[in-house]
Amino acid sequence: MILMKDIVRDGHPALRKKTQEMTFPLSEDDIQLANDLLEYVINSQDDKMVEKYKLRPGIGIAAPQVNAEKRMFALHLPDVENGNVSFVAVNPKIISHSVENTYITAGEGCLSVDEVIEGYVPRHARITATGFYPDGTPFKKRLKGLAAIAFQHELDHLNGIMFYDHIDKVNPYAEVPNSVPYDRA
Repeated sequence: MILMKDIVRDGHPALRKKTQEMTFPLSEDDIQLANDLLEYVINSQDDKMVEKYKLRPGIGIAAPQVNAEKRMFALHLPDVENGNVSFVAVNPKIISHSVENTYITAGEGCLSVDEVIEGYVPRHARITATGFYPDGTPFKKRLKGLAAIAFQHELDHLNGIMFYDHIDKVNPYAEVPNSVPYDRA
C-alpha cells in the first residue's frame, strides 16, 4: 500500500525525468504498481482511510511520484461529468484536444508538492486520449472538465513537467485566453 512517505516531493529527480514507453505484457511488479497507484487514489478519497493512514486526498497519481520510472498513472474521479472515471493508464497519449481551454479557478495541487502554489494552470477543456489498461487492452476516452484536467496533469508527470511550469511567472492570475474556468465547488 502506498503511503505519503512513499511519494517523492518536489525537487526529487524522478519528477523531472521523461518516462519511456512500457512493453506488454507488463511484469508482475508493474501490474502491482498499477494496482497500488489506483488503490492510493481510491483510499485517499475515503475519510476513514485518510485518517487511519494520514493520506493526502488526490484524484490522480503517476508512477514517477513514487520514484518509479514507468509510463503509467491512475485516476479516480467518482461521479464527475464524465461518469465514474477510475482507471490506470499505461502509455497514455492525447490524440486530439479542444481549441477551448480551461483552468481550475482555485488552482491545481499535487501530492508531490507540499506548499500551495497559486495561479491558473491552462489546460485543454476537452481531450481525446488513448492508452492501455494494465492488462494490455487498448482504450480511447473522451474527457472533459476535471477528468480532462487531471489526465493532462498526470500525463505531464510522465514527461517530467510539473503543474506550476504552466503558470504565468509574471502574472499567475493572468486571464487564460479562449477559456472557460472550471470551478471545483
